[in-house]
Amino acid sequence: MAASLWRAVMGSSSSSSGGGDDPAAGGVEFWHGAERAGWLTKQGEYIKTWRRRWFVLKQGRLFWFKDAAVTRGSVPRGIIPVSSCLTVKGAEDVLNRQFAFELSTPAETMYFIADAEKEKEEWINSIGRSIVQHSRSVTDAEVIDYDSRPQPPPQPKPKPKTSDASEPSE
Repeated sequence: MAASLWRAVMGSSSSSSGGGDDPAAGGVEFWHGAERAGWLTKQGEYIKTWRRRWFVLKQGRLFWFKDAAVTRGSVPRGIIPVSSCLTVKGAEDVLNRQFAFELSTPAETMYFIADAEKEKEEWINSIGRSIVQHSRSVTDAEVIDYDSRPQPPPQPKPKPKTSDASEPSE
């Protein structure tokens, strides 16, 4: 599920020399100063069991680990680049589980369960902000600045028709 997204976006090889050196981590120092960190339960990609994982959101990437003792040498169990995500929203109705939310990409939807309603809302808000900050719907090359484009020369205005004196007026 998310791991396949991670492999597709970041490449299938990842370094085991430590998270900071992992090209998939993008140089993000996930071991300190997280935008949000905490326990969530997520469904496994291949074996569809629910597992509790420590999640860290930082610089447009959502990392997860087996435990909360995250250090420079920790290797993430997975990484989701939020720039590839479209939506994050509640999913209690979909999973029929309290405090559930989903994170969707064009290719897949991943499900998570928080420990409380407040935590679920905080994760949704944090991930949503990160999606907005890190997604680019339009590149700089595609932006058209209409004010700075060369303007065509002004066209002469047509002269108003004057009435011809030879015509009788009514």
